[in-house]
Amino acid sequence: MSVSEQPSATGGARPAPAAQAPAAQAAAPVAGPAAEIAAGYAFDGPALDLGALLWDGACHPDAPIRIPLPVLNRHGLVAGATGTGKTKTLQLIAEQLSGHGVPVFLADIKGDVSGISAPGEEGERVGQRAAEVGQEWRATGFPCEFYGLGGLGPGIPVRATVTSFGPVLLSKVLQLNRTQEQSLGLIFHYADAKGLELVDLKDLRAVVAFLVSDTGKAELKGIGGLSTVTAGVILRAITAFEQEGAGGFFGEPEFDTSEFLRTAADGRGTVSVLELPAVQDKPQLFSTFLMWMLADLFHDLPEVGDPEKPKLVFFFDEAHLLFKGASKAFLESITQTVRLIRSKGVGVFLVTQTPKDVPADVLAQLGNRVQHALRAFTPDDAKALKATVRTFPKSPYDLEEVLTGLGTGEAVVTVLSEKGAPTPVAATRLRAPESLMGPVGAAALDAAVKASPLYGRYAEAVDRESAYEKLTAEQKAAEAAALEAAAAQEAEKAAREAEKNGARAPREKEEPSLAEQVVGSGIFKSLARSIGTQLGREISRSVFGTARRRR
Repeated sequence: MSVSEQPSATGGARPAPAAQAPAAQAAAPVAGPAAEIAAGYAFDGPALDLGALLWDGACHPDAPIRIPLPVLNRHGLVAGATGTGKTKTLQLIAEQLSGHGVPVFLADIKGDVSGISAPGEEGERVGQRAAEVGQEWRATGFPCEFYGLGGLGPGIPVRATVTSFGPVLLSKVLQLNRTQEQSLGLIFHYADAKGLELVDLKDLRAVVAFLVSDTGKAELKGIGGLSTVTAGVILRAITAFEQEGAGGFFGEPEFDTSEFLRTAADGRGTVSVLELPAVQDKPQLFSTFLMWMLADLFHDLPEVGDPEKPKLVFFFDEAHLLFKGASKAFLESITQTVRLIRSKGVGVFLVTQTPKDVPADVLAQLGNRVQHALRAFTPDDAKALKATVRTFPKSPYDLEEVLTGLGTGEAVVTVLSEKGAPTPVAATRLRAPESLMGPVGAAALDAAVKASPLYGRYAEAVDRESAYEKLTAEQKAAEAAALEAAAAQEAEKAAREAEKNGARAPREKEEPSLAEQVVGSGIFKSLARSIGTQLGREISRSVFGTARRRR
């Protein structure tokens, strides 16, 4: 049972609306440019309510700012300086998506999003905000599942196999350069072709070590070799990564990202919250893992075109970390994924500080924008402000002035209309979330995690036979074969000496030569099958070099 499904102290009844505080000053009727802006958000179909129009210093509750439900798979951007209310905006949008039966994925970096599972708390500030924007606020919790990377921190463990993670994403995590990334791709190609499944990091280490051994060097002759220096860099990077405690992120059971598409028994979409406080000091890691999840969904979901509502909306927090230091191949893969995953019914919202954090090719795919306040304390800030203004359509607002004057919980909004055209830019006072604006207690979170039907499926790590075990067995077999050959050689030498001295003992039959003994041994045949021939068909890889898993 999730936190939101637990009965309340009042017997489980839905709380009454919060007392609506009177607005400080009644706004004048919407007219002129404000009326034209408001008309741009008068949609006929289902839509999410973001807030009310701000114009000429007044909030107009009779001019709601909304976003049509069908266009949420056209992607979006939530941006703004720290402390301007981005997290609450995510919470507000996620709540309404869940209410419309749309599953949501959220990354909880600071540990304050778990409150979406519990009803919010009434108060004067909430009541005042609700009155200002014309909101009938009701305290409501939403169905949630909580996850944790590799079992660090609270949550159902999320793991990936190294094979499915792929060389491009792993290179980003290990901070390899372009040459080293290409070498890692060669290593993956060899492992795929030989049926050496890379489940965890010790499997990858074993394959790298084998390929620079005397036996393994010959294996890559036809497709390019692996230099000892590059192999050493990769092995050191893997070791350093493990020493940071990140080795547990790779392994089995591998998480099935289709779990994010679930709905609750009451028809509301499940909000999947990835708890990241324990790894917030490893931004390269968690941002890359989020990209793996998105790429995995892209691989597995069928084409659906433009559905009436998204199958999933995926909020990608701290998105700027994804692009920092990214290789050209990595950026191209991100752009391709964001462009094409829309047709799979998945909407992606990138969450960052300014639009300039996002490459132009990716930014061009983000049709829905919620821009919170920006600060202009330094020349760089002023430059970022001007760049942000240029990303918006022409507007009757002085956007530079508006963006620096917005309060917490206010934003400049433009979305796609039901016909796919951009709506007028609207300064907006956003609604208050109806769930708890803060974390739930540790005990409640732990209880929700362990009560989940998914906990038993993913809680315990499994270490089955994979590349490490196979190569270790083959190495032992090779060593045994070598010892057997040496013993046979010594026996032949002794026999020749005995014959030379006229003391050769009669033999019942001719013994095979040394080469025949080694090649004919069962150990050698097993080794040849494992290393010298292709054990399994090559894994199909697509965006980011991630593997298509057979489910």
